[in-house]
Amino acid sequence: MAHFWNQTNALFRKNLVYHKRHARSHLKVIFFPAVLFILLGVLQSYVNKVKRETEQPPQFKAEYPPLLQMPTPQFRAVMTDSMPFPGLPDASCRENGSCPATVLITGNNRTIGESVAGKMFIDSPEPNSRSDYKTIADGIFGTDASYNDLLFHTSYYGLLFHVRPHCSAENSSRFKNSTSETDVICAEGLYLWRNSSAQINDELFKGFREGNTEGKVNEVLAAYDFLDTNGENFNVSIQFNSTHVDDYRSDGPQLLRIPRAENMVTNAYLQFLRGSSTKMVLDFVAEMPIPGGYIRPRDISTFLNILFFTWVILQVFPVILSSLVYEKQRKLRIMMKMHGLGDVPYWMITYLYFLVISLIYMCCYFGFGVLTGNALSRPAASFTFIRAGSIIFFCFTGLTIFKLNSYGVQCIFYFVFTNLQISMAFLLAAVFSNLKTASVVAYTIVFGTGILAFLLFQPLVDDASFPRGWLIFMELYPGFSLYRGLYELSQYAAGGYIVGTYGMCWDYLSNSNNGMREVLIIMSIEWVVFLIVSYYLDQVISSGSGNRRSLLFFLPNSQRKHLTSLEKTSFLSAESSVQIENNHVSEERKMVEQLLEAPHSDYSSICYNLKKMYPGKDGNPDKFAVKGVTLAFPRGECFGMLGPNGAGKTTFISMMTGLLEPSSGTAYVEGLNLRTQMNEIYGSMGVCPQHDLLWDTLTGREHLLFYGRLKNLSGAALSEAVEKSLKSFNLSQGGVADKLAKKYSGGMRRRLSVAISLIGDPKVVYMDEPSTGLDPASRKMLWDVVKHAKQDRAIILTTHSMDEAEYLCDRIGIFVDGNFQCLGTADELKARYGGSYMFTMTTSPENGSEVENLVKRLSPNAQKTYHLYGTQKFELPKGEVKLSDVFLTVRQAKARFPVQSWGLADTTLEDVFIKVATEGE
Repeated sequence: MAHFWNQTNALFRKNLVYHKRHARSHLKVIFFPAVLFILLGVLQSYVNKVKRETEQPPQFKAEYPPLLQMPTPQFRAVMTDSMPFPGLPDASCRENGSCPATVLITGNNRTIGESVAGKMFIDSPEPNSRSDYKTIADGIFGTDASYNDLLFHTSYYGLLFHVRPHCSAENSSRFKNSTSETDVICAEGLYLWRNSSAQINDELFKGFREGNTEGKVNEVLAAYDFLDTNGENFNVSIQFNSTHVDDYRSDGPQLLRIPRAENMVTNAYLQFLRGSSTKMVLDFVAEMPIPGGYIRPRDISTFLNILFFTWVILQVFPVILSSLVYEKQRKLRIMMKMHGLGDVPYWMITYLYFLVISLIYMCCYFGFGVLTGNALSRPAASFTFIRAGSIIFFCFTGLTIFKLNSYGVQCIFYFVFTNLQISMAFLLAAVFSNLKTASVVAYTIVFGTGILAFLLFQPLVDDASFPRGWLIFMELYPGFSLYRGLYELSQYAAGGYIVGTYGMCWDYLSNSNNGMREVLIIMSIEWVVFLIVSYYLDQVISSGSGNRRSLLFFLPNSQRKHLTSLEKTSFLSAESSVQIENNHVSEERKMVEQLLEAPHSDYSSICYNLKKMYPGKDGNPDKFAVKGVTLAFPRGECFGMLGPNGAGKTTFISMMTGLLEPSSGTAYVEGLNLRTQMNEIYGSMGVCPQHDLLWDTLTGREHLLFYGRLKNLSGAALSEAVEKSLKSFNLSQGGVADKLAKKYSGGMRRRLSVAISLIGDPKVVYMDEPSTGLDPASRKMLWDVVKHAKQDRAIILTTHSMDEAEYLCDRIGIFVDGNFQCLGTADELKARYGGSYMFTMTTSPENGSEVENLVKRLSPNAQKTYHLYGTQKFELPKGEVKLSDVFLTVRQAKARFPVQSWGLADTTLEDVFIKVATEGE
């Protein structure tokens, strides 16, 4: 068996060539992030250009007069059936738009509360125009325009209302006319006492929750709870609802304008204490000093930043999982194991290969993210709103997540998750054996992870009241860990951008609110744990990667106990099998039992009472495909297995080669137990399976080089063995050896499979119908190679060709219904089952009865074995006929009726096969 480093070298070289042929596909995957970021960079450049042309410079921030958020007249609070709250006006006021703007008050001291509320609404001069900010700031004015209108427009939209204690008839009547007749509309202020804050909450809730259709919304101007306010202490809580959300740029309740509501109650309290001349002036309100145009709706930003990056990073996962499952489904991995490739070299080389591919992918993802971010001017924010007519464009500019966060933190985060992603793929590959199923699951994980993280996980992260322990529990799922890490990077990048500093760095990991540290710890632990569990499942679940092992295979005594129980089962079941076997099969069993007690070095392989049973399904009984096969294969012998389709020949070969696990029984190959030492057996075994297991993008020469290295060949010996195999199987002419296997014909692929099974001097070779699909010349050439190759090794082959069996096989066994019916050389079988002549005659159909009567007179015990139209075939016991009598009888028959053809032959192997198979069934 090849040493560890030889196996590693063989697999590495094979993978290098194989994936070199797939370089174009790999480059598409690797540079996928580059294309995305280039497109995003171009889009960002265009956005920045439009921003510079359309936006106001950041240093010129508008100053807005303090205004109340006024309810629209038709939505102001009135008495309804669903809201029978005392003091509210009748709903008829909505018809002429005269409903007052209601203020609700409560507190521990009703007298003080009503006294203060009575001074909130004051008479003040009318402004000369809507731009008369000084007059507007001195009075109680409000607008029904939404919050976004003030941010996106330089002037106010909607009506400007002047809140007074009482409105004159003139002002009321003016409201009925077109709104263009006046810029300022009078609105009467009304305050109502409520006994508790709970009553106010109920009223506010019903006014908001009843819906946003006309006639059902009941809005109040504000609500004040004076709590323990008295002459020495001013303590007030302001409440309001936010029903007014009808702007197409908003997708949820917006923060309403309340500075004037605060100033209004403050001035009322001061005037309650000091008189009407006392006043706290509020001249204007303005935006916070942040980068120009910065507006960051959390949900949309998160969607385009974190969710997008989550999907991009996880795109490698389906590629890795599909590649691993593909090798199992096509049985390429078990083919490599059957020729000596150990699990550790396979895992190491495969893992390193996917790690390199993933790191290159992540380097492109990270590198282009950084380069694109640095190439652009500093983006305005994670989101930029640009108004063009009546359309708002939401443009993704989240490249600050790469630019502002520490490169070290990001590299460690991406490196750890890359390894975790590969480990997770190995874990799922140990469970799946179907490529389509694995692909569907992989892409479901990719897109499902992003959607669930965005809709379910992130709201819980944002909720400060949600237990931290449950967040850590959810982060045990790798997809949520990735999302949480990206979330933290996004948040720190956004915060650093706002204040003009950097985002996340190593020092911030110690912050209790920072989830990056716990994510790195969780992913690092899962990385190791997933690999260990993957290897364990790969060993105890066959799934196309070899015989499954005991659940406790890692314990020293587990295999010994497992073997002892199997051997007991084998010997017990053998006792019931001996009674139905013929003499030669029984003799073979006795010889095998002697060999088991005293092993002999002349035998390459011994199997004892090997069985395979498939459990019944849907009410059907269990199916025994192999029923206790006992055989010994000496060196230098080619053993042929004949049998009808479905007899169990391929199942037997599959058990001996590790593709299937025996239900009971055992076998030894070169003294190694099939049950417990299959990995060691692979090094001395060659296999030509029934279906060619080849890599389509490797050449014939590359296949032989790979499998030759697995058999410990190297240097000149390897080159010589490969060239000899190519020449022996006629694959060296016309450049065939250097063509891709997918361009081979069926016969060429078959010859290559046989060549692979013989390279490296294996001690036991299994060939399952090796000459299938070959032309006569290629078949004869293959027979000569196999006949010459059986020196010092045992060859076990299955075939349906009697000529092949007679030419190649030193011993033949006819396999019927899961067991051998007879064993022996071709001549022994013909002598044992062929004590008769085969007489055939063809005449016209109407003379058929005369032929049958003629044969019965010739041999009374003759048996008709075939009859089709005018052709009949009879079996004549040799002891009852003489050859001279047969010729005389045929001459007499020709005189009586026309005979088209006739023949007399000794028993052939095909006749023996048909007879034994018929009797066995």
